[in-house]
Amino acid sequence: MRVSVVVCTYSLDLYEHARDAAEAVLSQTYDDVELVLISDGNASVYESMCADYAELENVRIGCNDKNRGLSYSRNHGIKLASGDVVAFVDDDAVPEPDWVEQLVATYEERDAIAVGGKMTPIWVDGKPTFLPEEFYWLIGVTHRGYPEEQCEVRNTNGSNMSFRKDVLEKLGGFSEDLGRKGDQQIQGEETELAARMREKYGQGMWYVPDAEVGHKVFDYRTDRVWLLKRSFWQGYSKHVMSNLVDSTGSQESAFLRDLLLQFGPQRLVELIKRPSKQKVDQLGMLVALTVAVGFGFLYGILRY
Repeated sequence: MRVSVVVCTYSLDLYEHARDAAEAVLSQTYDDVELVLISDGNASVYESMCADYAELENVRIGCNDKNRGLSYSRNHGIKLASGDVVAFVDDDAVPEPDWVEQLVATYEERDAIAVGGKMTPIWVDGKPTFLPEEFYWLIGVTHRGYPEEQCEVRNTNGSNMSFRKDVLEKLGGFSEDLGRKGDQQIQGEETELAARMREKYGQGMWYVPDAEVGHKVFDYRTDRVWLLKRSFWQGYSKHVMSNLVDSTGSQESAFLRDLLLQFGPQRLVELIKRPSKQKVDQLGMLVALTVAVGFGFLYGILRY
C-alpha cells in the first residue's frame, strides 16, 4: 500500500516549518511513502520546494495559479498523488516516525476507508497555564474528552487524517467553498467531507491514538483574545456545517454534554477543594470560551 502525504503552504515565512513537516514525512519508518508538496500560488515557495526536493523520486511538487486556499490546495495534492491512500499534514505539524506505519496497519486490520490519529502539542513559546485541555481543539491539538482508544469517529483533526484515494475521488474531494482562505472565517471542510463520506459509505474515520502528529503552537495561538475570536468563529462554522450536512453535530453534542455535566463540575469541585490561581484561570477561560462558541453559533442562526 503506497501512502501519499500532502503538505500545503503559501508563505516563505512558513516555509521552514513546512520543511520540518516534509523532512518528517520523508523519514517515516514505513517504506512506501510519497511526499506531495503544494505551494498555494506563491512562486518563491514553489521555487524553494523545487530546489530542496525536486530531485527526489518519491516527491511531487505543484503550485496553484494563484492563492486559492487550503481546500483547493489539498484537492490539487489529491490529483498529483499516486498513492492508494492520501494523508494530510499541515505546514506547522510534525508527524512521529511511525505515523504512516500506524495508519497503514489500521487500514489493513480494519478494512477502513479513512484513518486519522492524535494531535499532540509542540509548545514553541511555552505552555499557557490558563488554557483548559477541554479546549485544546482550538489550537489544533486533541482535547480532553476525545476518545483514548481506537474507535470509529466522524473525523479527526485536519492535520492528521487520511483517506483511500478512490474514496476521495468519488466524493469530489474537499469543498472549496469552505476552509482557510484569506480572511474567510468559515471552517469545517474536514467535517463536511467526513459527513459526506458517512452518508455515501456508511462508515466514519478510524481514530488511532498511536498515530501521532505534533502541532506547533505559536505564541499568537495562546493569546486570550485570539482564542475567544477563534471560539466565536468556530461556533459560527458549526452552525453553517449543521445546515450543510445533517450528521455533523454528533461529536459536538457529545463534547458539549461532557463539558456541562462532567468536566465543568469536576473543575469547580477541584477548585473548591484545593484553590489555586491556575484553577481559577482555567475554569474562567472554560466558561468564556464556551460562551464565545455559543454566541458564534447564535450569530450563525441569526445570519442564516
